[in-house]
Amino acid sequence: MTIPEEIIKKAQSWLSEEFNEETRKEVKEMLEGDEAKLIDAFYQDLEFGTGGLRGIMGAGTNRMNIYTLGMATQGLANYLKKCFGNTLIKVAVAHDCRNNSRYFAETAADIFSANGFEVLLFESLRPTPELSFAIRYYGCKSGVVITASHNPPEYNGYKAYWEDGGQVVPPHDKGIIEEVRKIESVKEIRFDADRSKIKIIGKETDKLFLDEILKIRLNPEVIEKHREMRIVYTPIHGTGVMLVPEALKMFGFRNIIHVPEQDIPDGNFPTVKSPNPEEKDALKMAIAKAQETGAELVMATDPDADRVGIAVKTPNGTYELLNGNQTAALLMYYTLLQYKEKGLFKGNEYVIKTIVTSDLLDRIAESFNVECYNVLTGFKYFAELIRNLEGKKKYIGGGEESYGYLPGDYVRDKDAVGSCALIAETAAWAKEHGMTMYELLIDIYLKYGLYLERLINLVRKGKEGAEEIKEMMHMYRNNPPEKINNSHVVRIDDYEKLVSYDKLTGKTSKLKLIRSDVLQFFLADGSKISVRPSGTEPKIKFYFSVNTKLDSATEFNDKLKLLNERIDGIISDLKLL
Repeated sequence: MTIPEEIIKKAQSWLSEEFNEETRKEVKEMLEGDEAKLIDAFYQDLEFGTGGLRGIMGAGTNRMNIYTLGMATQGLANYLKKCFGNTLIKVAVAHDCRNNSRYFAETAADIFSANGFEVLLFESLRPTPELSFAIRYYGCKSGVVITASHNPPEYNGYKAYWEDGGQVVPPHDKGIIEEVRKIESVKEIRFDADRSKIKIIGKETDKLFLDEILKIRLNPEVIEKHREMRIVYTPIHGTGVMLVPEALKMFGFRNIIHVPEQDIPDGNFPTVKSPNPEEKDALKMAIAKAQETGAELVMATDPDADRVGIAVKTPNGTYELLNGNQTAALLMYYTLLQYKEKGLFKGNEYVIKTIVTSDLLDRIAESFNVECYNVLTGFKYFAELIRNLEGKKKYIGGGEESYGYLPGDYVRDKDAVGSCALIAETAAWAKEHGMTMYELLIDIYLKYGLYLERLINLVRKGKEGAEEIKEMMHMYRNNPPEKINNSHVVRIDDYEKLVSYDKLTGKTSKLKLIRSDVLQFFLADGSKISVRPSGTEPKIKFYFSVNTKLDSATEFNDKLKLLNERIDGIISDLKLL
């Protein structure tokens, strides 16, 4: 293997005295023998993507360590000074349960303080949405959370937030990157902390946050009637343990069943293959506990408690895992129905979903005469839209297929704490009306049509993988298929070119969102295929959505089988597996 000269030079620069002994030792070992590891560690610099900074921990410019984190923090600090001048700049810092998260959070706080900022540092691990809340409540100009969400244990990351409590969006993300790139040496990072500027926050902020969540409760009297409803909850070793059980109790639920082994915060996630609530294995222990106790609802949050996966009891006593689209549909239907029944609509309400989230949510919103905005993937675009519409329209809920939901505007990022509370309330309401959550979902399908979605992630690691993903997008963009699974492509939406192509008329129209490397293919049979590279992981994502009419609950399984076969046909035709 021939190692490019620039990679060797880059690595050798990390042997200088500015780097600590542990870092120098790791780089030296790579230079002396581990060529593949050396290339992967130095072939690029970690940059802000759709979810901030995220990477494998270790030495190198393409790794998560105090130096790459330091450059990001110093770049952010420099950008904040440019934006806000000599005014007192206040920032908040939080972290999750991951290995090195506290160390990284304290390092970020030190750098901010050395730059003259007032820093609010959480006393210990906290859910990411609480950071969003703290930024807005305490009047911060920015904030960061140390987390790699649901990634494997070897990862960590860094999400940057703006003064509205949302993750940074253009032009600020590009502005921060520009400032980071100007830093040519770790000598430019201000590690000389001023501890007098760092204030520790904790339980008082928890209470303020939970008080806001309580305001989204819609049916306290129904919860009171079903307060003993059995709910299994697991944080999967993450930050949810700090606040989710408390939020459920504040709502009025009394029978919360824990999975004790998973209540222990642990960045190695010893009881699961992956701490991702999208994956069945992550809920295995919680479902076993539900079977043992006869619970009606199972909920699991990811390590930084901004996403939640659920399992619901079926009529035959088994537990069915719902996907993110299904949970979002349940929450949206319940919220809009309650607004209608309680006379809460004032005519200016709206909801938000992403372009890759089920169109079922559009149909539900439409039936209540509520506007449904479609945004690009990422809750930073939810935050941006809420900010732009503040004072004009009222946001009342929304979500995305990847298990993230925001049930109110008290924060500006997805929130599993509030979502868990509202999911439990929805289950209590269903029970009050003689239904399980499973039966309520089928009732929604009967009203609006049966929608089925599936996601395939093709992982392509390293430099070669990144190039392969780029080539795949180039091929789909420049040589799009005419037919997929024997159904004609009738429309193509290209978000990089911001153009929608109507294949039937030959006409084009402009897409109204910002540029993003996303392609969507709409088929004559109503199917929709979305393709996009992940902004935070080495993978390309394929989203499949199909639908059909459902006339009775008895044909649910047969219709579901037909839709699954349609998706299988699409996948086979695209040669993805």
